[in-house]
This record gives sequence, structure tokens and C-alpha cells, in this order.
Amino acid sequence: MSRPGPIGAQPGPDREYLTADLPGAPQLALAELLAGNRRFVTDALRHPNQNAGRRAAVAAEQHPFAVIVGCSDSRLAAEIIFDRGLGDLFVVRTAGHTVGPEVLGSVEYAVAVLRTPLVVVLGHDSCGAVQAARDTVATGTPPTGHLGAVVDAVVPSLRRAQAAGVKELDRIVDIHIARTVETMLGSSETLAAEVAAGRCAVVGMSYRLAAGEVRAVAAEPAGLADTVPAA
Repeated sequence: MSRPGPIGAQPGPDREYLTADLPGAPQLALAELLAGNRRFVTDALRHPNQNAGRRAAVAAEQHPFAVIVGCSDSRLAAEIIFDRGLGDLFVVRTAGHTVGPEVLGSVEYAVAVLRTPLVVVLGHDSCGAVQAARDTVATGTPPTGHLGAVVDAVVPSLRRAQAAGVKELDRIVDIHIARTVETMLGSSETLAAEVAAGRCAVVGMSYRLAAGEVRAVAAEPAGLADTVPAA
């Protein structure tokens, strides 16, 4: 039985989903995400793939078209801000979108096994994890418990911002997002190989909490956002 694809459907039994093996898949996936965010911002939501039929269609298998490595902030729910539904997004969330072995393993599973063509690092303005790292550096007092692991992962981004003379919090967030993209590509041979082959792309985005908009702050390959057609 033919299965409905979420986006970018192509004719033929092997071309039902937007996967890394389709030409131009990273650009198509990014265009779809940005179109969904535009619907969210303008209150023109479609709520796709959020019904009983979709639930049944994806019960046996999944073909997400994008991985979202996002901050755990409660206001950053990926399926809502990108107006997507069941089976569309493979979401991995940690405070400050910090990256460790479990996060990288999850991303590699989506990219290598599920053939997902796009990875997005999703940060946001007024990030509490970045502020906590800044407070730690300023006071010399580390946080208690396991929160220290989150802060330790963000501090190198803060040091980079200091070296560049950047003091404003949201600009530091942008630097942290870009550094997270670098870290993922530098730490995962699987992800780097898929990007080098043109089957996947990694984009760092910053979300504005009040406006609901996302904007690209980093991309590999560089200039990817320039190839996306207007929604």
C-alpha cells in the first residue's frame, strides 16, 4: 500500500518521502520548516499530520524530514513553532542545546538510519543556560548539582564571545548556536560525511520568543538559506 509522504512527495514506490537520497532534499526540508514558521508567525496554521489518519500511517515506521536539536525551554516546542505534526520532526532537546554523546548518537540515528536530510540547532533569545554560564564566569561560583554540566558546555561559547568583544546576551546566544553547529560537525564523522556528500545540511537558527520568528545564524554548507525559494 502506498504511504502518504509529509512533504516533497515524488512519484514511484521509492520516492514517497523527503529523504536524504532525494536530490535537493536539504533545501526542500529547510524551505518546509521556514514555511511552517511563517504560518505560525502570521497565525495561518494548518496543523498538518495531526489527525487519526496520520497517527495510523506512521505507527509502523517514521520518516522525519528534519532533526531539531533544540533548547529545552518550554516556549520552544518545535512542532508548534514550525507548524508540523506526527512523524515530521525528530526532536532532541537539552538545556542550552548542549551536545553530548547521547545527543550526537540520536542525531546520527536520524541521519544515517532514518535518512533525514536536515539538522537544525535551535536556540532562542534570553537563553537561561547562556545567562547562567555568564553569571558563573562573572562570579566564579559554579552552579550546584548537574546544572554544572550544562554551564560547562556553554562556557567555551562565552569565552569565544569575550574574545570577540561581544557582551550583549542575544549576540552571545548566536555565537553559542554557531559553535554548537561546529561542535556537532567536528564530533560526528557520520554527520560530517553526509553533509560533505550533499545528502544533509546543518543549520543553526535563533528563535525570537516574543515574535515567534526563526532566523538562520549559521549553516553548513554555507549559504544554504540563500538557496531556499520564497514560501
